[in-house]
Amino acid sequence: MVLKAVKRAEKPVSKAWRPKRLQFADWLIVAMYLWAVAHDRPQSWACKRQHYSSIFRPGRLPSVSQFNRRMNEPRTRAVLQRVHDELAGSPSIALATTAISYLDGKPLTVGVASKDPDARRGHVMGGFARGYKLHAWMSEDRRIPLWCVTPLNTHEAPVAEMLVDQMTSVMPDRSLVLADQNYDSRGLHKRLDARNGRLLVRPKEGGKRKARTSSSSSVGKRHPVTLRQMGSARRELLKVVASSPSVFRMVHHQRANAEGILGNLCGYGGGLTGLPPWTRRMHRVRRWVGGKIIMYHARLRTRQRARLGV
Repeated sequence: MVLKAVKRAEKPVSKAWRPKRLQFADWLIVAMYLWAVAHDRPQSWACKRQHYSSIFRPGRLPSVSQFNRRMNEPRTRAVLQRVHDELAGSPSIALATTAISYLDGKPLTVGVASKDPDARRGHVMGGFARGYKLHAWMSEDRRIPLWCVTPLNTHEAPVAEMLVDQMTSVMPDRSLVLADQNYDSRGLHKRLDARNGRLLVRPKEGGKRKARTSSSSSVGKRHPVTLRQMGSARRELLKVVASSPSVFRMVHHQRANAEGILGNLCGYGGGLTGLPPWTRRMHRVRRWVGGKIIMYHARLRTRQRARLGV
């Protein structure tokens, strides 16, 4: 499945770039990289013939220097992006056809002795660490059509706003985006509202204490300027949390599905369990994470087809 998707993705890229005669095709370079990613091995590992099997066995292989140079070219990145869009679905389709989606993040830490200048110190569960963070916008059918990797000290809300800006179409009427409290920002509420969606989070001001009060008390105690600046979507959320706390908790409880999706991304052989020692600097980390997400979607499609008997 992955090899066929790579070959299909390479054709429009070759026509657009019109490269000179290449000794090794772009699809071969991308396929070699995804083969190494699937086996949790560095790029140099993919340049040795004994590491291939009957599933994928290229006729000729580039040298390590050729392979590394080709992986850094824009054409290769374009092919990887097209493969991701084919397996995960474009964001305008995957997120604009579902009633519920999820926003969440996953830390990708590096060792304490790492000299990676792009890794930053940020908060993780139980303390602080250095590394990166995967920000993912996930659909109800467990796909990850939009994602981004940033240093670990980057806050989730501004990155989520940039992910929403990538949407070129509106979402279904009153579509819900579930997230944790870190994503409660007026900018994100307004961006989703402009695309016909609603952000469902526990508001930062109030929490459970405010959820037990009445709607008029919850909204009325805030300054009129604050209420005006937060936007209509967040004012609507405050009223729902105050007037129907049990309904809010019941719906918001489905946010746990986001952790299940990220768990599936990591919880199998070859999954995104962490960053290996040869994956450092931002461009390598993003490429590695993108390769893991491509392999995750291929596995997801295979399991769905097996379930349907296709």
